[in-house]
Amino acid sequence: MKRLLGLDALRGFTVAGMILVNVPGSWSHVYAPLLHAKWNGLTLADLVFPFFIFIMGVSIVLAFSKILEKGTSKQLIITKVIKRSITIFVLGLILNLISYRFQEFRIPGVLQRIAIVYLTVSLLYICCKVQLIYIIGGILLIGYWLLMVFVPIPGEPIASLEPVTNWSNYIDSLVIPFKMYGGTWDPEGLLSTLPSIASAIAGVFVAEIIRKNKLTIQGVRLMLLSGLAFATIGGVWAFSFPVNKNLWSSSYVMLTAGIATLILALFIYMIDMRQKQKWAQVGLHFGANAISAYVLHYLLIIPLSWISISGKSIQEWFMYALPNMGCPHKLASFIWAISFIVICYLPIRLMYQRKIFIKI
Repeated sequence: MKRLLGLDALRGFTVAGMILVNVPGSWSHVYAPLLHAKWNGLTLADLVFPFFIFIMGVSIVLAFSKILEKGTSKQLIITKVIKRSITIFVLGLILNLISYRFQEFRIPGVLQRIAIVYLTVSLLYICCKVQLIYIIGGILLIGYWLLMVFVPIPGEPIASLEPVTNWSNYIDSLVIPFKMYGGTWDPEGLLSTLPSIASAIAGVFVAEIIRKNKLTIQGVRLMLLSGLAFATIGGVWAFSFPVNKNLWSSSYVMLTAGIATLILALFIYMIDMRQKQKWAQVGLHFGANAISAYVLHYLLIIPLSWISISGKSIQEWFMYALPNMGCPHKLASFIWAISFIVICYLPIRLMYQRKIFIKI
């Protein structure tokens, strides 16, 4: 099957969403949907990371199924997977050091979680039957739910999902050294990485639908039905285990996987089947160099936050100048974020035009 442009576009728009959420003009002035839920709940910002992991699960199947069908040595593929995972993980550590200006060291992070999930799901797909992979995904979600909701941490009389007294926080505080994003816990911590593997496994499930049905209406219908089923399961599960990005709750996995599946089905129908591609060019360009775009946005933060104009960084000056001209603070903050996406997009578009695709 030829390259799935709908998947590329969804990946690209997801990366653009990451940048939009990560780089507001001011964290004090952000539209509510672009902020992560403080604890339980779901906002637009909370969709970005699980979408990327879901897309990665889809990509693993579409890429490795072709390689395996050609008879390529599994050992060779596994070696490349391990090398790529280590590269992504180390890159995440470097970006953490840059982000904290080399003053603090944080081990968990977005790229680190992506590396762990990529390694795990790739090895599962290479070495196991897909039915076993689905069972493992189910065990991860159900086991995580049972532990988090019904088993109290040591020293507590009852199980709790509050920030300080849950198992994810407890494990993180025991095993993760150096700085953690939440002080005593981390949203990309160790225990909560396990259900994120299931987010990628949901992508494996959808990719198998695509692979078996190709670009057909039947395939799109099955994806839509699967998306509705995932989302419904997530919504029902939320009554027992609330939707929570910080904990990467089982309901969060299913609900976000459902939404991602529905959107991917629409993208494939519009872009790959009906050949309506013009509206998705930005997504296609970002999607072709997704990791590069993510790294670039981190690197661009440095000059824009360190270079000063009249004693203010460029970002601070921007947030001072626009409101002084009558622009509402939240709108000014949003304009900064959009401008940052455009700045990141220009070199990514040039790379696309020159067919430069950096594969980490």
